[in-house]
Amino acid sequence: MKILTILGARPQFIKATAVSRVLCSLPAVQEILVHTGQHYDEKMSDIFFDELELTAPHHNLNIRSGSHATQTGRMLEQIEHVLIKEKPDWVLVYGDTNSTLAGTLATVKLGIPLAHIEAGLRSFNPKMPEEINRILTDRVADLLFAPTIEAQRNLLNEGVPKEKTFIVGDVMYDAALYYAKKSESHSDIIKKLNLTPKNYILATIHRAENTDSMEKLLNIFEGLSLVAQEVAVVVPLHPRTHQVLKNEISFQRLKKKIYFIEPVGYLDMIMLEKNSLLIATDSGGVQKEAFFYQVPCITLRTETEWNELVKMGWNCVVPPESPQKIKEAITSNLGKKGKDGYPYGTGDASKKIVEKLLQTTL
Repeated sequence: MKILTILGARPQFIKATAVSRVLCSLPAVQEILVHTGQHYDEKMSDIFFDELELTAPHHNLNIRSGSHATQTGRMLEQIEHVLIKEKPDWVLVYGDTNSTLAGTLATVKLGIPLAHIEAGLRSFNPKMPEEINRILTDRVADLLFAPTIEAQRNLLNEGVPKEKTFIVGDVMYDAALYYAKKSESHSDIIKKLNLTPKNYILATIHRAENTDSMEKLLNIFEGLSLVAQEVAVVVPLHPRTHQVLKNEISFQRLKKKIYFIEPVGYLDMIMLEKNSLLIATDSGGVQKEAFFYQVPCITLRTETEWNELVKMGWNCVVPPESPQKIKEAITSNLGKKGKDGYPYGTGDASKKIVEKLLQTTL
């Protein structure tokens, strides 16, 4: 069986390592990796293939940045060429990026079976580009692998046939369990940055809904600067966020209060997450990783697709409306612990996904 996997963004590389490890153990299965180039910066892409021991892409489309339409259109054209050449039995897409949508459209138009990993997530915010990508992908995929009960419920409420949906757990949890120990022996980021464990806050900001609004972005960083008066705030600065901030007069002032660092690899990120006192983020994946390492989290958005973490008390959604509200939310959640539980399975999601793929013939 030939399985073609389409990737393009940092979180997808992490998710794919878990599934690819299972596929590589099966002699009768050949996996073809396609990297769209959506994330192309060395610190956002190449380092992940190296650190995670992910096979080098068989096809690197090198699409790079652009508007949603431009980027998706270029991907669609190039992915179609690859699919025609490779003739896979299945195509795998992950999550909710433009790479996911382009891979989905190219695949279904050629009549090739499609499986969506991390299906059924909903923020219920139609203005969010990722929400549109998720909904469209879930509408046409042949197999929908939901990470949680709530994700499957969303699919069923939208009229997706139940026989297409499978609750398998979260492949990011598989990856977190596998790489947690490796990070301890391979990362010296805490020492390198001269940080004291459990004595700093980690923040990551990159979503378009925040970076496209200077008001929201400055609210976030002004709020973080207020927190930094009491406890250190470390921010691995995403290239998109840096591009927006670098010409702002206030950025020079913020740099004196907030510890901005270059983007880091996955193993360094694990160590920063595990040793932080609290995580403030607009990333979907980082919200979950905070929970995996039992660290309280503030989500700087108007909603989250990981509602189970809010219900369990590990996550608090804080719209970036004012610096003071952000500061208050962070300080009131320091040291907070949520309920115990396993909403994302027990670390065998990848195995369940591969087993179902091998059992299904369309």
